[in-house]
Amino acid sequence: MRFLNQIIAVTKLNILNLPRRIATSVVAIIGVMAVVLVFAAVLSMAKGFEQTLISAGADDVAIVLRSGATGEMMSGLSNEQTQLISNMPGVLKDGERPVTSAELFVVVDVPKKKTGSDANVPLRGVQADAFDVRSNVEIVDGRMFEAGKNEMIVGRAAQHEFIGLETGSTIRFGRVDWQVVGAFSDAGSVSESEIWTDSRVLQDAYRRGSSYQSVRARLQSEASFAEFKEALSNDPRFEVDVFIERDFYADQAEATSAFIRNLGYPITFLMAIGAVFGALNSMYASVSSRGTEIATLRALGFGPFAVLVSTIIESTFLALVGGLAGGALAFVVFNGFRVSTLGGSFSQVVFDFAVTPELLMQGIQVALIIGLVGGLLPAIRAARLPVAQALREL
Repeated sequence: MRFLNQIIAVTKLNILNLPRRIATSVVAIIGVMAVVLVFAAVLSMAKGFEQTLISAGADDVAIVLRSGATGEMMSGLSNEQTQLISNMPGVLKDGERPVTSAELFVVVDVPKKKTGSDANVPLRGVQADAFDVRSNVEIVDGRMFEAGKNEMIVGRAAQHEFIGLETGSTIRFGRVDWQVVGAFSDAGSVSESEIWTDSRVLQDAYRRGSSYQSVRARLQSEASFAEFKEALSNDPRFEVDVFIERDFYADQAEATSAFIRNLGYPITFLMAIGAVFGALNSMYASVSSRGTEIATLRALGFGPFAVLVSTIIESTFLALVGGLAGGALAFVVFNGFRVSTLGGSFSQVVFDFAVTPELLMQGIQVALIIGLVGGLLPAIRAARLPVAQALREL
């Protein structure tokens, strides 16, 4: 108990004396704050990208692609195959009608609002049941396109990010002028980065004949996926790969997210080294300015280990303040910040940065590590400070 009381007493004294060392303390806090800010900003990009793609997937929806295709752009299915897929065991039916959507995927150039430079935007041809397959999609402005007409609806994120996609506008893609007749939302998923139109019209505009690239099928239940996949695998008319939609999007997100993380962690590590030196400088200055004070405490009976622990606590406290400030600033500035980048199908995905509680906790952990490492050597020096030598300076 005496040892603990000593630590509390010395730590309280150190904290109360921080205003006397405000300059060096602020330097240490700002250094840690910058590390946590950059850490949270970079990794919130990866987290937001993952959330946008994965939220588009469902556990009771299957997506079928040509065997070996790594994305929809590389896939190809005939009209006959898509019809056969729709009638496989395990597919949910609305009466006699299977709830499926055979879809075509092309990329069009649309200028960005922020830069004016062209970006690859997904233009998706869908069938009538596309809204039933994707349960969260809803028209939020205008109306649904009419089958057989050069009309399209645009995802809310795409409307926000790109020029000329406002409801009521006309834009030319391929050999056709298209009328934007509505906008849709999909709970913030990757679908909101896309433009949708009637698949038959898109086939004609881009001379794709009767071919498609994927089939989405709503299943009777999550457990029906095994039956559906087995039926396709055992049918010699098909050479296809079958995925749960959520797993498909998670796999699509992994490459980009891994790239961002592989960039973010080394940057954070390098900045953390700088922050550690800042903490070392601050704590060495603190120990030097309090040499007589520390020696007096030692002369009064305070043990060297109590001085060591209290100095580390002081350094960790400063780092914690910096970490909390950096995390709060990252949340205010970056959470919900909307950008776009290339996704797995070489097309733009519009997404929001996501500064999550988990990410903030990781940032605080980084800050505490910086505080511990930055305070260790100065704490050892304080604990070893010769009492007689310091007292002679009085």
